[in-house]
Amino acid sequence: MSASLAPECNEVKEYALPVYHQIRRNADMTDKRRYDTCFLKWYSEKYIRGTATKDECEPLFQQYKTCLSKALKDRGIDQMLGEARADNKENDIEYMKPNGR
Repeated sequence: MSASLAPECNEVKEYALPVYHQIRRNADMTDKRRYDTCFLKWYSEKYIRGTATKDECEPLFQQYKTCLSKALKDRGIDQMLGEARADNKENDIEYMKPNGR
């Protein structure tokens, strides 16, 4: 696991909610899938091939996003991000123009 700005969110980011698979008659096993693995599998197997109807990993991503937003706010980093976005608004507008600049 790499260093994280918000280590308290790693569990949400790296592990999905438990999914139970029937291995034998009454034996269940918890399968904790990494969000990254979930996303890459969805992207490569469904999205790129044009068979995706939705992002199956979206609920897990929303949990992570909520956790990360709280962590950034608790550390005051959300204000720094807001200021950086405001300072670069003109650059964003310039680079988001259609190709016909």
